[in-house]
Amino acid sequence: MKKYLTILGVLMSITPAMAQDNVFFGDKINSITLYGAQSTGSGTLLKLIQPGLWDFGPQTFVMAQYSQPIQFFRLDSRLNLNVGKNFGYNSNGGLSFLGMGISIDTALLQYDGWYMGIGIGPFMRGTRDYWVESRLVFEEKFFIGKNMNDNWNIEIFTVHFSNGNFTPANEGFNFAGVSVGYKF
Repeated sequence: MKKYLTILGVLMSITPAMAQDNVFFGDKINSITLYGAQSTGSGTLLKLIQPGLWDFGPQTFVMAQYSQPIQFFRLDSRLNLNVGKNFGYNSNGGLSFLGMGISIDTALLQYDGWYMGIGIGPFMRGTRDYWVESRLVFEEKFFIGKNMNDNWNIEIFTVHFSNGNFTPANEGFNFAGVSVGYKF
């Protein structure tokens, strides 16, 4: 019993120390991030974490994101407003879309300026297509990032957009890419 109380005490003392400065922002309160990504094909959500399933396709995704710091279950997080555009080319021209959404990204692990986390949020697209019939889609994201200094950070990420099988056509969109963020 004494062992469990000691472990609980240590865990409780770590939480406030981790929450002093948000890993995404430091002492800043705003962030603008630009994302660029290449399609890893349609299909399963597992493509977020299994690069062996990636099938690079003729689509490019770009996104601009404005963020503010929040805490989510005492974990450093950011609340995001996103505007993204998918450019489908060649035979995938019908897969192009413009979307806007909100999302929450949460850092699950952090060490010495490095962080790893997940994100989720709804997006509304301007068009429907043969991969996903609905305009409403959900973003799921996995990322690893590094704070380069007090103002700049970079991340590598994978992201999946789908509608959770609300419609018969729900192939999903998957992308892998890089982002650069500026904190102010």
